[in-house]
Amino acid sequence: MILRGRQLGEADRIFTLFTLERGKLDAVAKGVRRSRSHFAGRLEFVNECDFMMHRGRSLEVIVSAELLTAAWTQLVEPERYAVASVVAELIDAFCEPELALPEIYELLTGAIAAVAAAPKPRELLPRFSLRLLEMLGLAPPLENCVRCGRPLPAGVAWLDAEAGGLADSGCKERWRDLPELHDRDVENLRALARPKRERAAVRATPAAAAAIDELVAHHLGKRPKATAHLGALGA
Repeated sequence: MILRGRQLGEADRIFTLFTLERGKLDAVAKGVRRSRSHFAGRLEFVNECDFMMHRGRSLEVIVSAELLTAAWTQLVEPERYAVASVVAELIDAFCEPELALPEIYELLTGAIAAVAAAPKPRELLPRFSLRLLEMLGLAPPLENCVRCGRPLPAGVAWLDAEAGGLADSGCKERWRDLPELHDRDVENLRALARPKRERAAVRATPAAAAAIDELVAHHLGKRPKATAHLGALGA
């Protein structure tokens, strides 16, 4: 699946791909920007292709690309495109090159298909983000305090993004204004984190969605650039 592309020289482009067999890698498509290129219409954003490549001096060289799935026509809608851009950016930012991650490949392709069909695509982002963190081993503990390890009591928990999870009242740093998460929000986080077959939630409460955004920004070290475009579209 094509995560992004950038120009190289007068006629070539470098594409960042996320592959089933090898994980993330960069590959160059020579002459792709020429009007008579045989790649025309295939190497578009988040298209899924079957590639044939050979190893060049520094990059893989794309020899052929057979289109498998293309969501481009559905993603022309601004909100869907912005959400798909966030999904692709997170995969690109979190995943190391040349590391096969078949579960994350399945998560990516499923997310793009869902975004392309969803009437409210931004509602799908929290679950995708939390599942991605879980598959990478970065998911917050949702049953225990991230600082002391004690079970979280009923009532209120506090998001401690710098610690990577939720804190109970005893570990809450009183001089900091940590966001509150009530029982409904904590249960929603737990449901969002479940695999699809285990009665998973699809949509997040506002507080749970904000908590996931903060956790992603903490682990990434910044906020995804594509979220600015999503925010510009309004609520």
